[in-house]
Amino acid sequence: MSALLPRGPMLLFCTEAYEPLAERLIAYEEITRGALLRKRFPDGERYLRILEECSGRDAVVLGGTVTDADTLELYDLCCSLVHRGVHTLTLLIPYFGYQTMERAVKPGEVVVAKTRARLLSSIPTAGSGNRVVMLDLHAEGIPHYFSGSIRPLHVYAKPVIIPLLRELGGEDFVLGATDAGRAKWVESLANDLGVQAGFVFKRRTSGTDTEVTALAADVRGRKVVIYDDMIRTGGSLIGAARAYLDSGASHVAAVCTHGVFPAGALDTLAASGLFTEVACTDSHPNAEAARAHPLLRVTTIAPVLRDALATLSGVS
Repeated sequence: MSALLPRGPMLLFCTEAYEPLAERLIAYEEITRGALLRKRFPDGERYLRILEECSGRDAVVLGGTVTDADTLELYDLCCSLVHRGVHTLTLLIPYFGYQTMERAVKPGEVVVAKTRARLLSSIPTAGSGNRVVMLDLHAEGIPHYFSGSIRPLHVYAKPVIIPLLRELGGEDFVLGATDAGRAKWVESLANDLGVQAGFVFKRRTSGTDTEVTALAADVRGRKVVIYDDMIRTGGSLIGAARAYLDSGASHVAAVCTHGVFPAGALDTLAASGLFTEVACTDSHPNAEAARAHPLLRVTTIAPVLRDALATLSGVS
């Protein structure tokens, strides 16, 4: 059982989109919900009021930069908590939006991942500092975009992803990647699982399309579970699954950390007929909203986030 912090349980606040995940986090004794009133005015403006006495407490704000509105809600809450005198402030961001826009490819492109990091870095500093926890970032360099006194921490979802891969693949399967760009991460997971890794090589045929040129794995008669950090529209995933099946795989499933799933994405994956199952964590609100989809399995990321908070706060 975890020892409570000297200043009492951490106070957890959250943005509206992350209410379901917040309920899973408060199952841990060192985390309790902070009272918050949230409503909207007829013109669409948001009203927030912190009802908790939080001076000298360790505050955690759970939210993601999923949309611009979510980002501003996160920012507003954090600034207000510092104003109310919290001892420490931790931004808990399961999904960092715009993480694939981490560098400029064409002149004049806005590096939104960097501007978002700068915005969050500008939050006033709590009495004993600000921290930001981010999960399975697409680009390892994003934590370096934060500046000032805020302390970034990049954590990995392996503790929940590995059991999920084992559930879908069994004892003997090939762990596949959607492309060579994820090879290092997939190979690391495959080594932890004691299974073979498989890689798809692609070339770009246009600004938006790619084609598979080679497959580095013998998948004949074997199960393949594809891992990627995120699934958005699923186009790359469908291309990789087709390549594995064309090379003799018995069936294909898919696992990701971030189930972004814009409108229609899961239906497109289901209609392809290529997948026995798709699984993800609840790091993105869209995964929670799609939980009832017959193709989808959702597992909670709460244990990983709790362990990150425990590491930062010295709770065992």
